[in-house]
Amino acid sequence: MATPADSEAGAPVFRFRHAVDVRFRDLDAMGHAHHTLPLVYLEEARAEYWRRVAGRAALRDIDYVMAEVTVRFHRRIEWPARLDVGLRVSRLGGKSFEMEFEIRGDDGTLLSSGRTVQVFFDYDAGASGPMPAELRERIERFEGGALD
Repeated sequence: MATPADSEAGAPVFRFRHAVDVRFRDLDAMGHAHHTLPLVYLEEARAEYWRRVAGRAALRDIDYVMAEVTVRFHRRIEWPARLDVGLRVSRLGGKSFEMEFEIRGDDGTLLSSGRTVQVFFDYDAGASGPMPAELRERIERFEGGALD
């Protein structure tokens, strides 16, 4: 789905998009999705990105830990709705990578946006580790010119 972000000057281009339904159980006492839910919607999209783009389909293939999360709330997320989550890797480091995201409603309205920082982690060693070269290649190939 083309979104306003695709045409806004200076706005990031999200080549990866994933649909997520707002569930009735997501509603809080105020009648909109609880403020923690954008992170759940983001996690669903990031898991799909990791399967499809990174080629890591199994739970044991998640070789990073979350280091930082920033969320900006633009509008309330209401039910029922099908959300469009745009996600991109915006920076690749030696041991970490950053992702930017946006969550838009059915009509293209920006609801939430933000960024995350993930650190590659060797669970056997119990320490951070370098980004695998083949993974870097896959992400760079997918993100192309959008990668900073």
